[in-house]
Amino acid sequence: MKPCILVVDDEPIIADNLRLTLGHEGYEVETAGSTVSAMLRLEEHEFSLALVDLMLPDGDGLHLLRLLKARDPSIEVIIMTGHSSIARAVEATKQGAFYFVAKPFDSEEMVTLVGKALERRRLLAETSELRRRLAEQSGYAQMLGSSPPMKRVFEMLESVAGSDANVLIVGESGTGKELAANAVHSHSPRVDGPLVKINCAALPKDLIESELFGHVKGAFTGATTDKPGLLEEAHRGSLLLDEITEMPMDLQAKLLRVLEERTVRRLGGAKIVPVDFRLISSTNLDPDAAVREGRLRQDLYFRINTITVSLPPLRERTADIALLAKAFLDRFRAKHGRDIEGIEPESYRRLLAHRWPGNVRELEHAIERAVLVARGREITLHDLPEALQLAPVSADGADAPPPGSLEEIERVSIVRALETSGWNKQAAAVLLGLRRPTLYSKMRRHGIPQRRS
Repeated sequence: MKPCILVVDDEPIIADNLRLTLGHEGYEVETAGSTVSAMLRLEEHEFSLALVDLMLPDGDGLHLLRLLKARDPSIEVIIMTGHSSIARAVEATKQGAFYFVAKPFDSEEMVTLVGKALERRRLLAETSELRRRLAEQSGYAQMLGSSPPMKRVFEMLESVAGSDANVLIVGESGTGKELAANAVHSHSPRVDGPLVKINCAALPKDLIESELFGHVKGAFTGATTDKPGLLEEAHRGSLLLDEITEMPMDLQAKLLRVLEERTVRRLGGAKIVPVDFRLISSTNLDPDAAVREGRLRQDLYFRINTITVSLPPLRERTADIALLAKAFLDRFRAKHGRDIEGIEPESYRRLLAHRWPGNVRELEHAIERAVLVARGREITLHDLPEALQLAPVSADGADAPPPGSLEEIERVSIVRALETSGWNKQAAAVLLGLRRPTLYSKMRRHGIPQRRS
C-alpha cells in the first residue's frame, strides 16, 4: 500500500493540485486548511508525510510541525511557503523538517521530493528495527557481546553484509577480525559461494603471488602442474586477505589491477581469467599510519576501505567479560569432558581487573587452560595463567569478590562500570547498555552506594 500524505494549505487551489498530483502517483492524500483541521485529520488517519504551508489562518506552520513531530516523531514534514527565507528554512530543518520549498513549485519536483522524504522515513524505520533486534541479542553470527561498542559493530556488520562493497576490518590482534569476516560472508548474497582466506603475514613473500594468482606448469622451479590461485578459487564468493598491510608493495599494485579489471592471469600463463569475488581485508595496524609508513599503497587503501569496521579491544568492552567467560567455560568443559561448574569469586575478580593485551583470544586461552588444569568444581586463582594471578586489584571494595551467582556477577559488572566511568552514572549506564533509571534500580537492589565510598 502507498503511504498516506497530509496536505495542509489554506489555498484550495494548491491543496487540490497536490491532492490530484500525488493521488495520480498512487498515494492516499488528505487535505486540511488549518492547524485545527490538520490535527483532526490525525485522529482519523496515520500519515507518513505532511506537506505544511508556513502561513496558516490559525497559526504558524512551524508550530504545526512541532505538534506533528510530538505526536509521531517518524513523520516526515515538508514546509511550503510563498515567503522564502533562509532563516526560516534553517529554523524549520532544525525542528525536524525534511525540506523547505518555496512557492510556486514544479509538480514533478514535488513528486521527486515526496519520494525522497518517504524513502528516508523507510530507511530510518529499518534502522530503528535493526537496532531493536540487535538490542535483544547478545551476539552476531559467532561473535559475542552485549556492550554498546559491540552492538555498534553488529549493527555495522548487518548493514554492510547484504551489499557487495569491499570491507576493511581493523582491530588489534585477538579482537575477532576473522569472525567478523565470517559474519559478513555468511550474511551476504554470496553465502553459497566459497570464503577463501589467506594470511599475508604467514606466507613467505615469494609464495604469496603464486598463492594469489596461481601458476602454470614450468612457471618456476617446482611448478610441475597447473595450479589455480586463490583469486580464482574465490570466484562467486568472498576473499579474505588477513593482515593486508604485510603484502609486498609490488603485489599490492597487481592486486589493485585485479580489483579494477576483475581478471587474473596465472604466473607464466597467457590466458586471462575473469573473476567475481567480494574482497574482505583486515589489519591490526592503523591503516592511515600504514599508508604514511609505506606499508600500504594509498590507491589500494582507497579501493579496499569502501566500508571500514573497527573492532574494539576487550579493555574497552569489559561489560562483555562475564558473557565471554561463561561461553568459553561452557565450550571447553564440553570439549574436554571436565565437570567444571563455574568460576570462583577471586578468579572472576582477576578476570575483570586484567587489561587483556591479547583481547578475546587471550581470554579464550585463559579459560581453556583453567578448565584443563582445574582440580575442583570451580576455576580457582591458581588455575589461571600467571599474568592473571599477579594482576593488581583495587582495595577500595569496588572489586569485592562476588559469589558465583549471576546476580552477583551482575553486581560486579555494575561496580566495574562505575569505576571505569569515575562513578558517572550516565557513562556507566552507557557502558552496560542500560537506561540510567534501570541502572539506579539495579544499584539499589544490589546495595551499591550512589557515591564512591
